[in-house]
Amino acid sequence: MASTPPGAPVPVPVAVDPVDGTVWSVDLDFLASNWTCIWDRGCAGIGDEPAPELGLGCCSEGAELLDDDEAMRIAALAAFCDPALFEHHAEAAAGGVFADTTTESGRRRTRVVDGACIFANRPGFAGGHGCALHLAAVADGESPLDAKPSVCWQLPLRIDRSTGADGTAHATLRRWERRDWGPGGATMAWCCTEQAEAYVGGRPVIAALAAEIEAVVGAEVMVQIRRAVTGADGPVGP
Repeated sequence: MASTPPGAPVPVPVAVDPVDGTVWSVDLDFLASNWTCIWDRGCAGIGDEPAPELGLGCCSEGAELLDDDEAMRIAALAAFCDPALFEHHAEAAAGGVFADTTTESGRRRTRVVDGACIFANRPGFAGGHGCALHLAAVADGESPLDAKPSVCWQLPLRIDRSTGADGTAHATLRRWERRDWGPGGATMAWCCTEQAEAYVGGRPVIAALAAEIEAVVGAEVMVQIRRAVTGADGPVGP
């Protein structure tokens, strides 16, 4: 496993979806690396200045939601979230969880409260530090993947889609990069996939993020990707 950031992503076609024919290319180096999320373990955040003491990770901006269906799901989960696990429950009850309900873009982005996503519980909160939706899912015995916005549980994975000249659908699974944050990425104090501090995991990404990858690509494509990364069809590591 790589213990330093891999070089520039070079996606390699490794799989074809047997259902819809999508050709999947992946960043093999990253999936084989020992990257791991170091949120609350020295992560400097995504502001212009390093701020590990705030414990915000990549939550200092509101989450951009996938579509209206996801927005409705997040709103429903927020409404039933235990206040004991949701530090900003009162703000959500008073003003909702979205940035601006009068515009389409505002309805698809969570509010920022006191410098971070409304769902971000701060260090010291009795109900737990971190995403309230994540904490509530765990408390209910559910997967956080079913509770959090897609962009949140997919990070640091990024999916690019395109259509070839012959009409073939293409999808690329790669690591998230600075450019994916938009203009602010250039001055960001931290981008976790580019910093050696995050390459300290005990398992390769293909194993550590197996649930997230499979949720994106599907079970049959996952088998092909795992084979390309490891040479094996079964689970990787403990």
